[in-house]
Amino acid sequence: MNSYEMPLVLFTVLSQSAIGLVVLSAFRQVGGPDTDLRSIRTEWLAAGFVLLAGLTASVFHLGHPSGMVRALTNLGRAWLSREALTTTIFLAMVAAGLVLMRKKNNPWFSLATAAVGLLVLIAMGMTYSPVSFPAVNNALPFVFFSLTALLLGSSAGLMFVPESSRPMLTRVLTVSLIVALVIYLLVPCIWLSGGTIMKQTAGLWLASPLYWTRIVIGLVLPLALVKLLKGAQAWLWAVILIGELLGRAVFFADTVHTAVNMGGLY
Repeated sequence: MNSYEMPLVLFTVLSQSAIGLVVLSAFRQVGGPDTDLRSIRTEWLAAGFVLLAGLTASVFHLGHPSGMVRALTNLGRAWLSREALTTTIFLAMVAAGLVLMRKKNNPWFSLATAAVGLLVLIAMGMTYSPVSFPAVNNALPFVFFSLTALLLGSSAGLMFVPESSRPMLTRVLTVSLIVALVIYLLVPCIWLSGGTIMKQTAGLWLASPLYWTRIVIGLVLPLALVKLLKGAQAWLWAVILIGELLGRAVFFADTVHTAVNMGGLY
């Protein structure tokens, strides 16, 4: 980390947006009246394109893109390999879902696809929580990524769902915005009571204009607009996306590595 890592910012945010779309679509199909096949297929098609865009962006992070298949060669020990495998399976299942749902929706296959999406989030959370970054060597990356999936999945979903499903997505979005706001304000304060590296991470986050811009644009503003407009609007997805991209840039650029004080006094 310690740089903005824009390919990884785009890959993680866009792939988590796709996961959020599929997960919420699956639960609507199983637990509610959302059986409009055309809107479901359109939503899954959008999820597939968004995921492909994220995967394309991730290629630019590789020093040797032609060797990207080797990312799957260390499944026994490396969470990065597991992330690559689960993401590939998730993409394949989204594509298969589009084929299977040509004539009728398939809620149980949708749930299975959503479960694979959750495995992707777990693998991503483990990949970006190494011991060398004490502030995030815990469940926080998984929490951050899950919130991104819920925020972008629920807001983007408003573009595809029938009117009967909009109140449910609005509730998911509202609760996710509140929870994310509390967590993102609280976490740096907790880091301030930790060790040297955690304190330095907290200092960088709290001093970052991107961090505060993300809080205002990506969380406070959408929450206020949902309240003011008495409901969520589909175009809020673009506002929340900007906030998530800014927040993920802070995650990669301002989370401090243990090597930062190597050779110096703490």
